[in-house]
Amino acid sequence: MIIRIEGDGSVRLREATDLRRFSISMPATESARAALAELGRMDGPGHAWIAPERVRGLAGDVPPGWNEDFAATVAYAAGKGWTDASGALRAHIEYD
Repeated sequence: MIIRIEGDGSVRLREATDLRRFSISMPATESARAALAELGRMDGPGHAWIAPERVRGLAGDVPPGWNEDFAATVAYAAGKGWTDASGALRAHIEYD
């Protein structure tokens, strides 16, 4: 899954069915940074914390079973230490 933030601040989830990876793709613009700040919490310049509910909200129409698969992904991430105390997921940020 890739959270794509455009230069104008619009946000969408790409590759929602690829639950083996999770990242944010964005340009280094003020609008994109502001959109990320509304979506989650920055952790230095290269990572952010995103609540699973926010990811679900971006997913839109997903195939049957996606919610269960996503819950398993979140549980796996928690087991690896890739979640914080609130359950937010750590995402690597890739800048354009």
